[in-house]
Amino acid sequence: MSTPHLDARPGDIADTVLLPGDPLRARHIAHEFLDGVVEVNTRRNMLGYSGHYRGMRVSVIGSGMGIPSCAIYATELARVFGVRRIVRVGTCGGVGDVALGDLLLAQAASTDSNFNRLQFGGHDLAACADFGLMRAIADTASTQGIGLRIGGVFSTDCFHGGDPELAARLLQHHIHGIEMESAGLYGVAMREGFRAVSVLTVSDHVQRGTHMPAVQREQGLSRMTALVLDSLLPAPGDRGGAIWAG
Repeated sequence: MSTPHLDARPGDIADTVLLPGDPLRARHIAHEFLDGVVEVNTRRNMLGYSGHYRGMRVSVIGSGMGIPSCAIYATELARVFGVRRIVRVGTCGGVGDVALGDLLLAQAASTDSNFNRLQFGGHDLAACADFGLMRAIADTASTQGIGLRIGGVFSTDCFHGGDPELAARLLQHHIHGIEMESAGLYGVAMREGFRAVSVLTVSDHVQRGTHMPAVQREQGLSRMTALVLDSLLPAPGDRGGAIWAG
């Protein structure tokens, strides 16, 4: 059945979904990496596709910008389409000793958003990634010789302006990436019982004022995407088999 935001039919969407913010990046990922690609969503121009990667069925769907948009798609994917794994493949701003193109694996996500408090009785939620997915991605990166920084990120509601001291606060707490979705995705995953993780490419440096060109943001993140897809492939013993307790 469709939802207000997804016009896919039952069975159209795989139980594993890559979730970039940019729908054009979703289209690019699908056609670069997947075999037998079928378009499964066009509603609101939030493009979505399903296909196979080395025999594994996977979907890739844009989520839009910010926690509210990402949370809508994550919730509907889990509740209506039975999605069990969601990996955000996105970009982030870098702080401190990171460079453009570096890969960050978001272990947890702090935020200035009130989103998780709204669903957690006004309390602070420790918004964390699924350990099994993190372990699989970290192990694959190590095996393939890919540099990967593992740590916290910061999900902000304010792209322009905001706290002028934010970069210093992040560095004080050893946080090197700032983006707009992961805290909400992790909160929804904990509430709905699916597994989630964010893998991010540094596309801008907040302090140095350096930026990737727009076409590279859309099409130049292949190393990150290949790492994620390889990490999700079935393996003996299901190395990514950790599930939420509950």
